[in-house]
Amino acid sequence: MSYERGMAALHLEMTDCVPRTEYSAHRHWDLIQAVTGIAVSEDSPEEVQAEASRAFVSAWDYDLMWATAISCAVFGEVRTKMGHAVYAAGGVDYSDEISSPFSGPDEVLDFDPDEQLPHWSAPQIYQMYIDQYERSCEQWPNCVNMSGIYVSLISGLIDLFGWDLLLTALGLDANRFGEMTNRYSRWIQQFFDVLAETDIPVVMVHDDIVWTMGAFCRPDWYRQYVFPNLKRQIAPLREAGKIILFTSDGNYTQFVDDIADCGVSGFVMEPTTDMQYIADKYGKTHSFIGNADTRILLRGTKQEIRAEVQRCMDIGKDCPGFFMAVGNHIPPNTPVASALYYNECYQQLRRR
Repeated sequence: MSYERGMAALHLEMTDCVPRTEYSAHRHWDLIQAVTGIAVSEDSPEEVQAEASRAFVSAWDYDLMWATAISCAVFGEVRTKMGHAVYAAGGVDYSDEISSPFSGPDEVLDFDPDEQLPHWSAPQIYQMYIDQYERSCEQWPNCVNMSGIYVSLISGLIDLFGWDLLLTALGLDANRFGEMTNRYSRWIQQFFDVLAETDIPVVMVHDDIVWTMGAFCRPDWYRQYVFPNLKRQIAPLREAGKIILFTSDGNYTQFVDDIADCGVSGFVMEPTTDMQYIADKYGKTHSFIGNADTRILLRGTKQEIRAEVQRCMDIGKDCPGFFMAVGNHIPPNTPVASALYYNECYQQLRRR
């Protein structure tokens, strides 16, 4: 069963075949219809979409589903809207709304979450986790489910300030920005502390700490203000015996060792992060998930798609905690034939 295989891999037990997960494919309605035969689209009722997604995940034999409970919603109205390009089927996620509650970089540098963000009680936070986790378990009953925090540190600051104000304030005074980062970390710590009190065994710590090309500021700033905070945040999760997965978009290769030192159990990465480095250094001690390149599914030939799956398998197959995944989603504009062939290659190559 998928759940058993997924949990075994997270516990670094070698399974008969490489487990897998994917992101967004369960909302690629044309692909889902091709796989399941269920007539479904972005306009279908939610219950039809949920049934079709569940059937698709079962058919593609997922072992784990990525999820978090704590997002920018916990900020209330204190967040910057940067607009949103089309990603979802039918363009339902497009937004041209741009606004910010912050008038300039000085307000960013002076920001005090304790005074300016909503107050949450421990029981309220606890219920957020339980509600989300129970929904996930109901929707994906044969997968390893999880809960976690999306706005752990840098991702929280991006949602609060937007990139323009964040980079301006950081450039004007990196130390004051770091002190504000410390204040934010102390505020978000309550969500980590409560998560440690739940009986949810697998948790996700999400933080987009880099860009596609790597760090967006000096590495020493990260090592002074980011990783010490992440390590403190994660500490109660480790003490509670959780399996802790870490996700960042972009290329975080230069910080893999720093992240490992924070106490995580596994790495989730996009194709720009060097999975070979993770496999070589942490392949027997940590799980890792990735990292086929979605651009190859979007534009590549069958030969290129197969070569990309083979590349990932060659890196990960000898590592007990490796999960196959397309490292930056299978979005709705992915050609159905390419996605089907990718899955065919995975099925053919996954046996150890």
